[in-house]
Amino acid sequence: MGGLLEAFLKTFLRRGELEVRLADGRTFACGDGAGKPAAIAFRDSSAEMRLLRDPTMALGELYMEGGLVLERGDLYDLLEIGLRNLEPGEAHGWIRALDGVRFALRRLHQRNDAGKARSNIAHHYDLGNAFYELFLDSDMQYSCAYFEHPGMNLEDAQLAKKRHIAAKLLVDPGHRVLDIGCGWGGMALYLASVCGADPVGVTLSNEQLARAQARAAARGAPAAFRLQDYRNVRETFDRVVSVGMLEHVGAAYFEGYFRQVARLLKKNGVALIHVIGRPEGPGVTNPWIAKYIFPGGYIPSLSELARAIERAGLLVTDVEVLRVHYADTLKAWRERFTARRAEALAMYDERFCRMWDFYLAGSEACFRLGQQSVFQIQLAHDVNAIPLTRAYIPEREARLQDREMREQLRTPGE
Repeated sequence: MGGLLEAFLKTFLRRGELEVRLADGRTFACGDGAGKPAAIAFRDSSAEMRLLRDPTMALGELYMEGGLVLERGDLYDLLEIGLRNLEPGEAHGWIRALDGVRFALRRLHQRNDAGKARSNIAHHYDLGNAFYELFLDSDMQYSCAYFEHPGMNLEDAQLAKKRHIAAKLLVDPGHRVLDIGCGWGGMALYLASVCGADPVGVTLSNEQLARAQARAAARGAPAAFRLQDYRNVRETFDRVVSVGMLEHVGAAYFEGYFRQVARLLKKNGVALIHVIGRPEGPGVTNPWIAKYIFPGGYIPSLSELARAIERAGLLVTDVEVLRVHYADTLKAWRERFTARRAEALAMYDERFCRMWDFYLAGSEACFRLGQQSVFQIQLAHDVNAIPLTRAYIPEREARLQDREMREQLRTPGE
């Protein structure tokens, strides 16, 4: 078995520097020696067989279970080596074949009807608010921050993200705003307290709903939160925003999603969709991520979204691509998670902590290498709903920043 694995890894890992220790004690090296080195060891021959059979699934499972031990380097270094060899056109033939099968079955694996969508969301987001407080910023923003300048801390970058989105939405006092997938309420509360809007947030997570409602009550903010599937919302709104939710919809549901956005948005309204995207064409969800982290989830390509938007009858009025912003966000989250790992271990167990570390490190590497980015897509029905140039964005951001300072003086900490 060790010989088969050695032959596979030497063919697969053409970039980077990885030393491998097999269960029988033999060692060998893979790669071209570039980048930070890493070394791994296999506990037994069954672990070697599992990696050989399905590398993209087994690597994470073996790390979680202790069947694969990291002997040198950081987990990020190991995952970066692997991902560099999975870039488009670089992946081993066996991995491409497995991905081909998964692509053919992806609509089955991404089933997100009303009942399944709720259970998929609960799997990830109902882990408990105390867990997410270990590593998120104080506003519980669980999406890509916006680092306006080098050295910006996570708190300020998440505030800048909300400000940037609000500016693109052209939110004015009194506007009714729907936040699809509102999380713990931070975006909607910003729109209420800083912009003077009348937001409604919908979520499928009981844990998120309870926290969002409690925060709104503590602030006396005119923000309403509901446990509701976005497909069941019937009102119309001046503005629609969705931050980090479209990734949970699934490829088969994109057209329905944007048709619903079109129905919810008034004829002179503006929508802003903030979503993780893949820079290459349509693909598949990493099987380990699909099983352990985001069941039913899928990172779309821009071409898939554009097709669905066109069929929904909406106009694309602006697209911005945030590249390494999410890598820096994930790096900050992982540093915070590592610093408070003992608390996470007390909540769950070692296997869970390894799983979460693998998820954060692997996700950072994806964004750092440019294999994923974030799309901010602005939509409208009316071509005249948006100013002719993008000058309005920094102008509105400056005004919003002034309001944030005034609001901070009025609003006590939660």
